[in-house]
Amino acid sequence: MTPEEWLGALGLIFLLGMTTDYIGSRTSLPRITLLIIFGIVIGKHGFGLLPEELTGHFELITNIAMLMIGFLLGGKLTRDFLKTTASVVFSIATWAAVSSAALVTGGLYLLQVPLPICIILGCISAATDPAATTEAIRDTGIDSDFTRKLFTIVALDDLVGIIIFGIGLSIISIISTDGDFQNMIIMISWELIGAVLLGLFLGLPGSVLTGRINEGEPMLMEALALVFLCGGLALWLEVSIIISALTMGAVISNCATHHQYPFHAIENIEWPVLVLFFTLAGASLHITELVAIGLIGMVYMICRTAGKALGAWIGGTLSHSDTLTRRWSGLAMLPQAGIAMGMALIAADHFPEYRQLILSVVISTTILFEIAGPVVTGFCVRKVRKTVRPPK
Repeated sequence: MTPEEWLGALGLIFLLGMTTDYIGSRTSLPRITLLIIFGIVIGKHGFGLLPEELTGHFELITNIAMLMIGFLLGGKLTRDFLKTTASVVFSIATWAAVSSAALVTGGLYLLQVPLPICIILGCISAATDPAATTEAIRDTGIDSDFTRKLFTIVALDDLVGIIIFGIGLSIISIISTDGDFQNMIIMISWELIGAVLLGLFLGLPGSVLTGRINEGEPMLMEALALVFLCGGLALWLEVSIIISALTMGAVISNCATHHQYPFHAIENIEWPVLVLFFTLAGASLHITELVAIGLIGMVYMICRTAGKALGAWIGGTLSHSDTLTRRWSGLAMLPQAGIAMGMALIAADHFPEYRQLILSVVISTTILFEIAGPVVTGFCVRKVRKTVRPPK
């Protein structure tokens, strides 16, 4: 790939980003959905305008996007916020993930799908795409109690989803003749616990050292240094990138008492990275997989949607949340992408006999959830705002 091809492709992608800003500001379509559609159009299944070498770097862009999303979401987990919403967000996030996994597993089992596949797809369904969901919320321009809760619910939903996925793989290992249960437990435990330890290891000194060059004002360079260092170490240690970044962001946000807005400058470069991420996501999607979705894929989508809605209602009821949060937060969590794809690849590697079916279902449903999910998220956020009566 020549330098002119690289520069031309990047220029085209950023022009698409400007176009989505323009269209999104004049319609109710989320920018994320538009970027994915544009990526499909200019990708290998469309006009083929993007060189394959560029789409080959999608994993790197994904890691950077997940780092930024995780870090900024972690920064929202302040003591004051958690004091008022902890029970609600933890309950809704947990029940939405568990309910989705249970309904998908049960629905597929009724179709007489092999039990290991039912469990794998059920566990994968628990995950939500934090990047698409948070951007869809921001696209609405609405800052409310509901959106602040939703940001945190999405972050915690993925944490619960990873735990559920680990438990699911362990169950399959137990019922399989060739499953290595002990190694599976160690691997999943390390991915979670190691990620938290890494976030603490970087976050504690980061909270003390940042904002010292310009007193009380953390610099963009400091933010990028810690975020990229966190990503590199997470990949090297084979722990969860998003949980590492989320933990680091939460630690710095709560412990850096000498500055109020830790690394808020990173938000200024987040959108260009996300433009690359969502465009390349669209270009990398295998549209041909849509024809293979079949009845299994349809049941997966219906049960996952119902599971998110039902779980949010149960979790909100148990935590005594308000009616609107119970009613709409589950449907606002439909986007599904990177984390679900990562789970699918891990499961496919561990159980190669189910590889084709797992990847076909997850890839095809991801395309639909990534296009329609942000639209539903935006609708839910606006619906809550419209329903809430302004104070007199």
